[in-house]
Amino acid sequence: WLASALGNKACRDNRSVLYQRVPRLFTDLALARGDGRHPRLLRALGRIDLLILDDWGLEPLDAAARHDLLEILEDRYGRRSTTVTSQLPVDQWHALIGEPTYADAVLDRLVHNAHRIDLNGESLRRTRKPDRKA
Repeated sequence: WLASALGNKACRDNRSVLYQRVPRLFTDLALARGDGRHPRLLRALGRIDLLILDDWGLEPLDAAARHDLLEILEDRYGRRSTTVTSQLPVDQWHALIGEPTYADAVLDRLVHNAHRIDLNGESLRRTRKPDRKA
């Protein structure tokens, strides 16, 4: 919710914003690699003012996802904003990325100059009553 609120504010400030769930992003990138859109998609991700990566850490990264993530973060580092949301504590991200050299490079680009917000408490999905009638 907080990442979406930040994205909404960025939109109102005339910034380009893309919200992507990480599993879907890597699936889209894998498909793009197969049909020739991969370089164009990576360039587009590098130009977005605010990239919101949601659901980081649901599954370990394969070699292609590790490489793509590093390329995305490298293109954005120091030029564009990236927000990452995760249920997984940051101290477990290195193992999730898998390969130590890639993990060091990715985390260096993500953690350096980052503003980290740790949230505690119940999920909004648990505490909110559904707006829809069944």
